[in-house]
Amino acid sequence: MRLSAFSTPGRFWRGNLHTHSNLSDGALPPEEVCRRYRAEGYDFMALTDHFVGCFGYPVADTVPFRAEGFTTLIGAELHSGPMSNGELWHILAVGLPPDFAPGNAPDFRVQPGMETGPEIAARAVAAGAFVAIAHPQWSGLTLADARSLTAAHAVEVYNHGCAMGCDRPDGFAIADLLLTEGRDLSLIATDDAHFSEPDHFGGWVMVKATENTPEALLAALKSGQFYSSQGPELRDVVVEGNRVIVESSAVVSVIVQGAGTGAKAVHGQSMTRAEVPLERLGASPWLRVTVIDAAGRRAWSNPVRR
Repeated sequence: MRLSAFSTPGRFWRGNLHTHSNLSDGALPPEEVCRRYRAEGYDFMALTDHFVGCFGYPVADTVPFRAEGFTTLIGAELHSGPMSNGELWHILAVGLPPDFAPGNAPDFRVQPGMETGPEIAARAVAAGAFVAIAHPQWSGLTLADARSLTAAHAVEVYNHGCAMGCDRPDGFAIADLLLTEGRDLSLIATDDAHFSEPDHFGGWVMVKATENTPEALLAALKSGQFYSSQGPELRDVVVEGNRVIVESSAVVSVIVQGAGTGAKAVHGQSMTRAEVPLERLGASPWLRVTVIDAAGRRAWSNPVRR
């Protein structure tokens, strides 16, 4: 069984799904943010400013900044709540309609009668968006919180802004527990760039689609036809009998993870192909792949059910 990102037609397009401008708390105007991503070789990006009243509930119109070889997805970071810790939810929504209706979030404080996080996420999915649970570690998200957000397509497992700004970039613990409970979720790496610190060009998705258009990219995201990276390339992942065969750019470690303590790593020098036995994963109902290059940068496959 070959993971769908490597078996479906098309090519990989590099994109960032979490970015801010001065329409909310970013340092740069939308046009300059888009210019910088295009100049860095990205094929697409989503500007996802904070969807709260003090910023005017922005859903940024980035259509004017599309160009040959570069497109944009319309989105926002939605806020409502509260979570278990008493703070507002942070929910990434990419592919929103420009007229997505505001909730009752005048600022980042909890208000009486707010939509719950699950309610605003479900509303975004119904409006056509690809929805992800943003930066679980940074947010102080509990497993109970995550369980409640049943509409989400994905978990943000690496957030570069949270890595650089507070060393809390991780979402794998939450994602792995949800996968073990039977949730079908994909895994995204993002920047969460504000351009006020070195929080950009550090984590991205590689989306497999036949064309670099918002419609094709959004459909591929919802289908899980992508992988995430800080630098390494994944070129093929095949589950064959009791092993996983991984092809990639040059790496020093290839790791297959599953439920609980299930994991197996293969190490070497400049490996571009590795076969990882699955005995250590036991009866895990799912698995995913991580590769690590000599600089410590990682790439992550989406999970696959066995």
